[in-house]
Amino acid sequence: MTSPTPPIRAVVFDAYGTLFDVYSIGALAETLYPGQGAALSVLWRDKQIEYTRLISLSDPSPQGSRHYQSFWDITRASLRYALARLGLVHSVANEDALMAQYAELTAFPENLGVLQALRQRGVATAILSNGSPEMLQSAVHSAGMSDLLDAVLSVDSVRQFKTTPTSYQLVQDHLGLAPADVLFVSSNAWDALGATWFGFTTLWINRQGQPPEAMGPAPHHTGRDLSEVLKVLGLH
Repeated sequence: MTSPTPPIRAVVFDAYGTLFDVYSIGALAETLYPGQGAALSVLWRDKQIEYTRLISLSDPSPQGSRHYQSFWDITRASLRYALARLGLVHSVANEDALMAQYAELTAFPENLGVLQALRQRGVATAILSNGSPEMLQSAVHSAGMSDLLDAVLSVDSVRQFKTTPTSYQLVQDHLGLAPADVLFVSSNAWDALGATWFGFTTLWINRQGQPPEAMGPAPHHTGRDLSEVLKVLGLH
């Protein structure tokens, strides 16, 4: 059962895991490291998120952490850690190939249709992501989404990663909307929870059938893929 939703004036998407499949890189990883592709992609992602939290928690000042590194640099460092943790041979060629693939991750198949439907109905759309501006530009262009988004917001401008309030404030500052008027969409349960705490109306895209977070509040809405956005807005 879903909660009543205030009028939604914009839909803001997380990027990695929500619009772009972070585990699609497992196919290339498997080619480079037979039998270890899935393990590498999962450990790589987990370490990537761990590093963003380590940085933001170490100095969560309004000016941003003095330990800040771009998400691109964190992604590279996380890859190196994952390779070492799994005892896999590191080579510059393999690292560069995996990083190049990360810059153009596969988009989920329903994305374009949902974004096109929102555009046709005049609903404002944006991305809020930990990704660096260059990473996001590459991924959005590769997926054919450039003309379907009104804004692509990177936490790089405030040097704090989600789930700090400063990172979510970027949406309010850019769109000029009350948080409850924004539908924030994420496949990461921790991101949906942080966005709910901030005051957004939230939709958790539970693609992998994971249990909800054991602490609340729950997201306002839950679905299995991005088409749930249209259902929440009554556009399906």
